[in-house]
This record gives sequence, C-alpha cells and structure tokens, in this order.
Amino acid sequence: MAINYFEHDLTSLHNQLVNKEVSAVDLTRASLDNISKTDDKLNAFISTNPDKAIAQAQKIDEKSDFSNVLTGLPLGLKDNMATKGIQTTGASHILEGFKPIYNATVVEKLQNLGAVSVGKTNMDEFAMGGSTETSYYKQTSNAWDHSKVPGGSSGGSAAAVAAGQVPFALGSDTGGSIRQPAAFNGIVGLKPTYGRVSRWGLFAMASSLDQIGPFTRTVKDNATVLNAIAGFDEKDSTSSQREVPDFTAKLSGDVKGLKIAVPKEYFGEGIDPKVAKQVKAAIAQLEALGATVDEVSLPHTKYGVAAYYIIMSSEASSNLQRYDGVRYGFRADDVKNLEDLYVKTRSEGFGDEVKRRIMLGTFSLSAGAYDAFFKKAAKIRTLLIEDFNKVFENYDVIVGPTAPTAAYGLGEEVDDPTAMYLADVLTIPVNLAGLPGLSVNAGFVDGLPVGLQIIGKPFDEQTVYQAGYAYEQASRLFEQHPDVAKEY
Repeated sequence: MAINYFEHDLTSLHNQLVNKEVSAVDLTRASLDNISKTDDKLNAFISTNPDKAIAQAQKIDEKSDFSNVLTGLPLGLKDNMATKGIQTTGASHILEGFKPIYNATVVEKLQNLGAVSVGKTNMDEFAMGGSTETSYYKQTSNAWDHSKVPGGSSGGSAAAVAAGQVPFALGSDTGGSIRQPAAFNGIVGLKPTYGRVSRWGLFAMASSLDQIGPFTRTVKDNATVLNAIAGFDEKDSTSSQREVPDFTAKLSGDVKGLKIAVPKEYFGEGIDPKVAKQVKAAIAQLEALGATVDEVSLPHTKYGVAAYYIIMSSEASSNLQRYDGVRYGFRADDVKNLEDLYVKTRSEGFGDEVKRRIMLGTFSLSAGAYDAFFKKAAKIRTLLIEDFNKVFENYDVIVGPTAPTAAYGLGEEVDDPTAMYLADVLTIPVNLAGLPGLSVNAGFVDGLPVGLQIIGKPFDEQTVYQAGYAYEQASRLFEQHPDVAKEY
C-alpha cells in the first residue's frame, strides 16, 4: 500500500499500527517502494535489505506488541554503523563486501524495540567530507534540488528522511555531519552530548568527537528516537552513566523566560547575508514567544576549524590503521610481500580525502610537529570549551545559523578541501566542546532550506528540544516538502 510519510509523524504511524489500520509489513514495503521510486534520482541508499526487513516486520506483526512508539517503523542507518550479516562499508572501497558479525549498540537497541532497518544510507567515505561526494559508491543529491549537495557526511540519511523514503534515520556527527545535512535538507537533526549515545559499533573516525544522532521531520520525533538510543553502554568506555530523561517532557511550546545567547561571531564574515537574515528572523520569533535574547561573544570560534582538522585527522590516522587488507574487506592483488600488501591495499582502497586526512594526521602526531600542531590544537579546544562555559553561566541555549550558506552545487567545492572545511565553521566548535546541538528548518533562501542551530549545555538536550519545538510549532515549516513528494 502507498504511504506518504510527509503526512504522518512517528506517533501517528504508531497509532495506526495499534489500531491495525496498517501493519509493520505495510510500512516496510511502503518504505522500500518509496526508495524504489525515488532513489534513482536521490541515491540516498548504498544498499537495501528487503528480504530481511520484511521478515523482521512479519515477526513484529505476529507478536502484535506495539508498546513502543518505534515498533514496526522503518528506518535508514548510515553505512558506518555495524549491522550483523548486512554489508557495512563506510562508503569505502576498502570495506566493500564486509559483513559484520555483530550489531552496533544503537542498531541492537532499535531492533530490540522492533524498529525495522530497510537499508544502509550513503555517506562521505569514512565520514570524511561535507557533501557526501567522497563516497566510493554513488553521489547523493539534495531532496529539494537534485543539482545541489545534500550535505555531509550523513547526506544519505538526511536526504532519505527529507524525501519521505523513511520516517527516520540515524547519522553520525564528528564536526557537523548530522546538523549540516539536516539544514541543507530542511529537516531536524541532533548531535547529542558526547557520551549520551553509545559509539560501540560505529566505525571510528575521531573517537573524541564522533557521536550518533537521529534525523526526523519534527522535533518531537527526534526526541522520541533519542529516548530509544540514549543511555550507558558498558561496551563503550566513553559512554556516560548519567540518567536518561524523557526528552519529550519539555515539548510544550513555552519558552517564556528562556535565556538565549547569540554569538556575534556566528554572523560575521563568510555568512551568506540571506542566510543571516533568515536565521535572525527565526531568533526574533523565539523572542516574540517570550524568550530573552542577547548578543554574546565566543572569541575563539575563528580557531575552531584549524584545531578541529588537526585533532580529527590525528585521531583518524590512528583509527584507520586497522584497514590493511589482512583481516577484512578489500585486499589488493599481485602483491610481493606483506609491506606491499599494506601499501597497495590502502592506496587502492582509500579515496583521496581519506588519504589527505591520514597524511595530515600522521604529520601532526610526528615527533617534529607534535608540539607545534597537535598540542596547540588541544589548547585551543580547551579555550573553546571555556568560551562556552562562560556563556552558559548566564544563558540556557546558544543559537545561530547551522551552516554559512544553503546547499551548494554538486561538484562545486569537492576539489577545494579548504572551502569545504570552512563550511563547518559553525558546527565544529560544538563537537570540540562535546555539547548537544540541534538543527531545525529556519526557512528558505532561493528555494533551499537553511538551518537554525540550537546549542545546549552538556546533557541538556531537553532544553535544546524545548527551544527547537517552540520555534517549529510557531513557524510550521515542517509542513513544507520538496517536490519529490509528488512522485508517490
């Protein structure tokens, strides 16, 4: 049966399952049909697993226990989260054909609740990129304009939700890789506090920065998914033991008395004036709802990108040592000895962006460069954390644009790494400080969505959602959909 996900939130779909108006098999087949009808233009999925997904949905229908909101609902998983017996590549040639023997913790949690994964979404190779153009397999398009990028590195997950292929999806965020594609595709994306969600089973890029989070059409749906995936995991040494609250508890639409800080640096040089105008209008709407808004300064913001790329690349160069052609994935042919196997496998298996970051990271950690680069980057990280702490002494949330521009054209920046790195200037500091950050649709510039970023105190996703929900309900922008909806 045809199901248009633009017409339903997660609660609505859940109620239909409870009332037996639809079945889990109906919803799963609808997602697979939606993907089949639109993915030739969108390329959001690297692979789908229809047989396993429908078999899982059939078991759920037989149990007929829909006690959790997510039970029976289809989702997409970014292809850097381990899925048992299902190809998981990190969008890299070096892992082509690799099928993990275990599930990532978030995958296990969702499966235990009865959510049905229909496939693995496209991404930048090993999450290295800002446009989903470094994938070895395909080039994903923006749901609103197929000539534009979907953002990255979780562009496949964002485009799939924005295009109505699935009602929700998971991505990972190391420097903005959930929030930026959420902004470019006009949906809701959250990077939780570092440690809020287990990273076990996530292919590590930068272990001190990576965090898994949800993509949804609405803020309430996003909070609902975070309820399901958050929590302590003994398999992840960085996982927090803090109690997990109900993230939907503050979604009243009331922000009276909420103290909002707006950093002047977030509207400086490099920010598209049209984007700035749209985001300032969104902030004004929050103020009209009763929040207090003040300009503040985060003076070390300008050093964030430089510090991030040294720290991230250093950690990535270490994490990617395991891909050597010996244990799993791609192995080069016609090698002469073990050293030749390593060199040829990594040369042929990794793409240019991955090689670039491995070399930068290896150099930054070398004896001659450690003090001059990595150590200084770590100090800048501390200064950025202190900037945030100082602001949060007096304010509840920090708001500004998610990205400096709306989505740019495919191929426009892929050959200019510096320009692409600078596109994350507003999201990177949040990862360096380990804070929660939410992107919600703030309106449109030249027909393309732009994002309002809401940053919170550590482990205070509730307040971040509170602000995002109030703006979303006042603006009702989530009711606007890309033209791909007409294809159903």
